[in-house]
Amino acid sequence: MSVITVKDGTQIYYKDWGTGNPVVFSHGWPLNSDSWESQMLFLATRGYRCIAHDRRGHGRSSQPWNGNEMDTYADDLSELIESLNLENIFLVGFSAGGGEIARYIGRHGTKRIAKAALISSVPPLMLKTAANPEGLTIDKFDAIRSGSRADRSQFYKDLASGPFFGANRPGAKVSQGMMDTFWLQGMQAGARGTFECIKAFSETDFSEDLKKFDVPTLIVHGDDDQIVPIGAAALHSAKLVKNATLKIYKGAPHGVAYTHQDKLNADLLAFLKT
Repeated sequence: MSVITVKDGTQIYYKDWGTGNPVVFSHGWPLNSDSWESQMLFLATRGYRCIAHDRRGHGRSSQPWNGNEMDTYADDLSELIESLNLENIFLVGFSAGGGEIARYIGRHGTKRIAKAALISSVPPLMLKTAANPEGLTIDKFDAIRSGSRADRSQFYKDLASGPFFGANRPGAKVSQGMMDTFWLQGMQAGARGTFECIKAFSETDFSEDLKKFDVPTLIVHGDDDQIVPIGAAALHSAKLVKNATLKIYKGAPHGVAYTHQDKLNADLLAFLKT
């Protein structure tokens, strides 16, 4: 396996496919780099070097007790980028991974970044506050914590067969295999890391990070996202990020990298080429 060891001794697994300008992917919760396989195969066969890591506590990376928060996630990503000496990067984040790349830019800047993309991403802030009335109330995230504690395996199955892929919508066509892969990736992750990540993706305010974006940025979000509502996320992010291009997928759920893979792949490639 390809791994790096970061400063606290945590081992971070990554995939490195193809050659050319680098595209670096950051996955969502509770998934891992396998969730990007469609996008990586598509772009790697078109002349790009595609790199995706498993966040600490997820997938094949170490499961440390500490560091399961956005600052450390961003620093792990920075160590990966520095270790591979990547330049001119197209940095892509999905859901919680969008928060990770936002915090990366907030902490480490854009000297190695050429473009960025936020896909169904959590920034600027998921939690409802006086300043963020479109957010979700804390009880929604407490319910995720309760489900994770009580029966994590079944909770992931319920997410996959319901709101994540929009399988609970009339006429939805979501395969059993698609739902199974969500569950499998979730169960590869550690209980501690995924539990702590709930707070990280829901309560971290990325507003100041987004203001530091100074590269062309693609923002993609489904208007039927039941996990990260578009009104609290992409619509606000598009106002905070300079040079943002907003693409709204009509009727699309949260997991667009699976349900709308052909459309997303084409949009990523087109944005790369502009």
